[in-house]
Amino acid sequence: MPKPALRPFLPADVPMLAAIFVAAIEELTGDDYSEAQQEAWAAAADDEAAFGKKLAGQLTLIATIQNAPVGFASLKGSDHIDMLFVHPSVAGQGVATMLVDALEKLAGARGAKTLTVDASDTAEPLFRKRGYTAKQRNTVSINGEWLANTTMQKALPAPGAPQ
Repeated sequence: MPKPALRPFLPADVPMLAAIFVAAIEELTGDDYSEAQQEAWAAAADDEAAFGKKLAGQLTLIATIQNAPVGFASLKGSDHIDMLFVHPSVAGQGVATMLVDALEKLAGARGAKTLTVDASDTAEPLFRKRGYTAKQRNTVSINGEWLANTTMQKALPAPGAPQ
């Protein structure tokens, strides 16, 4: 597989990122969430203008393979990972890890001492493996469906400290 690359979000990316968001939810979260929960969650991308506005309002990075978007992640403020989604065709191939690595570096460069994420049950093992610890369980209502996630946190190294 060609090595993924990173680039900043562009407004023209919105339709492709909305498609990645929906495909990731529909194809990767079935072991953790019911079909009704998946549909409610994926509906967040139905309004592409609102979806794009959310991505544009955060620091959003795009992972590409041969210039085609295959995943994305966003940093809300300086210290919260808001979104992390990869296309099912590249799941388990290091794309999410590359995106989280980049957000951790950027958050540290912005002065964040810790990084938090409200990880879906599907993403929780990835974050746990990266040194994030569970702080609390949450239940959120999305389009009339209740979904569980876990707030996780990781201490970031001081800027300039060896990794």
